[in-house]
Amino acid sequence: MTPAARVILAPDKFKGSLAAPEVAAALADGLRRSAPETEIRQLPVADGGDGTVEAFVAAGWARVEVTAPGPTGVPRRTSYARHGATAVVELASVVGLSILPERRLDPLGASTYGLGVVLAHAMEHGATDIVLGLGGSASTDGGAGMVQALGVRVLDADARELPRGGAVLTRAARLDRSGLHPGVAETTFTLACDVDNPLLGPTGAAAVYGPQKGAGPAEVDVLESALGTWAQLVGPKFARLPGAGAAGGTGFGALAVLGARVRSGIEVVLELLDFPALLATATLVVTGEGSLDRQSLHGKAPVGVCAAARKADVPVIAVAGRTLLTPDEIRAAGFADCYALAALEPDPERSMAEAASLLRRVGARIAADRLD
Repeated sequence: MTPAARVILAPDKFKGSLAAPEVAAALADGLRRSAPETEIRQLPVADGGDGTVEAFVAAGWARVEVTAPGPTGVPRRTSYARHGATAVVELASVVGLSILPERRLDPLGASTYGLGVVLAHAMEHGATDIVLGLGGSASTDGGAGMVQALGVRVLDADARELPRGGAVLTRAARLDRSGLHPGVAETTFTLACDVDNPLLGPTGAAAVYGPQKGAGPAEVDVLESALGTWAQLVGPKFARLPGAGAAGGTGFGALAVLGARVRSGIEVVLELLDFPALLATATLVVTGEGSLDRQSLHGKAPVGVCAAARKADVPVIAVAGRTLLTPDEIRAAGFADCYALAALEPDPERSMAEAASLLRRVGARIAADRLD
């Protein structure tokens, strides 16, 4: 180990165990114990889903608190991150599955209305560049609630305004955009999204993600029909775009009404956190998540971090609660090595409960293996 060693700790959360900043802090403790002279930069990351706002707050962005309706309309405190004229809004923290009251699923009635409330707040407080992290949605309303909160009226055949929720969109007959929030025209919206599903069909929002939100086969059919009606009303061409089916079709609503563009979630996050500039002086990057598996290879945070670091010729170590990848797959993804907590504590429940102490041990091990 030399005094010049500089390590960037850029993990995602260990779901169900530790938030990304806690993962980074535990690894940092372990590294310092074995290599006290190492310069450590903690840069927890996310891919647009749960934990995205926390990652930016940890990086020094301001937290802006706001009250907004949750997925079933119950008001709750939430927050977004702000730096200058840029705001990062995380759908999951406003209308996500994880914040459903008493975890009671409502696949037909849950709405993204609260998300629109938060977007309006950001625009009214000076944000002209909004990054919207999609993922973990409790609803399948095609983003209808979001745009309703931004002033769009969704009307039935008798010109009556529809209530919130996905199922009621089967009655949607007319869209009145005349009251759309004026800030939308002055704002750039970027969707941080790692799924490429269209809105409709066997790979669409209802078919693929509806069951995760509590929809049985009959309810999936209702939601598919409702989204089909919604798509015809708002813009069929947008329904076919990759990412339109993200977050219960919220991607579609943002593309069609807000003029949003879709980008890889982790790429957007790393860009805003100035990760490429930090790599210029880095010796090693450590990233990871709770489970490193084949799903991780499709746009998840650790692989995105690895790709960016490898471009800068900086070696990358993965840390995970468990890994389901073979050594060859780990190397093919660009990682120099992978450390799994399961190797230290094979019992999954104990491993999750003791993740912080295990991560400290892993941090010390990485220092001994890589920085001596």
